[in-house]
Amino acid sequence: MKVAIVGASGAVGQEFLRVLEERHFPMDELVLFGSERSAGKKYTFKGKEYTVQLLKHGDDFKGVDIAFTSAGAGVSKEFAEDITKYGAVMIDNSSAFRMDENVPLVVPECNAEDALNRPRGIIANPNCTTIMMVVVLQPIEKLSHIKRIHIASYQAASGAGAAAMAELEQQYREVLSGKDATVNKFAYQLAYNVIPQIDVFMDNGYTKEEMKMFNETRKIMHTDASCSAMCVRVPSLRAHSEAVWVETEKPVSVADAQKAIAAADGVTLVDNIAKVGAKANKNAEAETMEGLPYPMPLFAAGKDNVYVGRVRKDLANENGLTFWLTGDQIKKGAALNAVQIAEYLIKVGNVK
Repeated sequence: MKVAIVGASGAVGQEFLRVLEERHFPMDELVLFGSERSAGKKYTFKGKEYTVQLLKHGDDFKGVDIAFTSAGAGVSKEFAEDITKYGAVMIDNSSAFRMDENVPLVVPECNAEDALNRPRGIIANPNCTTIMMVVVLQPIEKLSHIKRIHIASYQAASGAGAAAMAELEQQYREVLSGKDATVNKFAYQLAYNVIPQIDVFMDNGYTKEEMKMFNETRKIMHTDASCSAMCVRVPSLRAHSEAVWVETEKPVSVADAQKAIAAADGVTLVDNIAKVGAKANKNAEAETMEGLPYPMPLFAAGKDNVYVGRVRKDLANENGLTFWLTGDQIKKGAALNAVQIAEYLIKVGNVK
């Protein structure tokens, strides 16, 4: 098994290396690719040093079985043919092919089988907020069809890349020292602020990020459900959170929803509001979050699962439920989901 990572120096590229090592991904050979700025950089994987090669057109992907790509939509579109022409499965983390009818959009806990039908040799990794939401919607969908979804997302700096994370930390230092905050990666200062815009605005007043949630949810879950989102950037470092309201065809009890969520793959229920007021020991609680009354992004960072709490009936809708979730945007929202897709293909013998 020969694996390639395109965009190896970025936040998600680095997370690919960590996840592949953590999960003991079965590979015999690894090759890293990057831009002119990244070429020549060295990274250690399982005790061995690898040098980033310059991504260029040609035959460099000959012999590659799986290529994880996370270098932006433009790069993915430009190099897709080079990556796939010798049979490599391209698992793409950009937005380039998500709504292409010949490219499956996959979250393994929801629609792993879709990955088996890939006419272009490409599998798309969904948007991070969509990934984390649908793994929680799926167990509810099995109880009763979901008709409508309303969501407010609280998205970490990591969604804008490693440089954005560094900028947030820099802004806090600058503000606390009485300096003007440096603003390059965001429209406005993020430290001590929230920004109700992620990506560009569309003609309907929604942002591109918000429309991704509408379109991608339908494709992944094979559903006619409508999804109305408000996506907000918050000064969290690398874990996104979401407040979600769903309307089902038939009423679903809180107890049944909690039971289904708790049993679902990739999800951990943390719904212990009786523990409100108990002071959390960060070092102890961060391992499982089970001692907390509800999930929080501080404790989700670095974890595999999506954490869910505050499950309640929607007081404004007799067939409604509402809940809170949080998860690591770089991990489950990007690298881990892609690696899980690859693991599924290997499990069913569907690589090359």
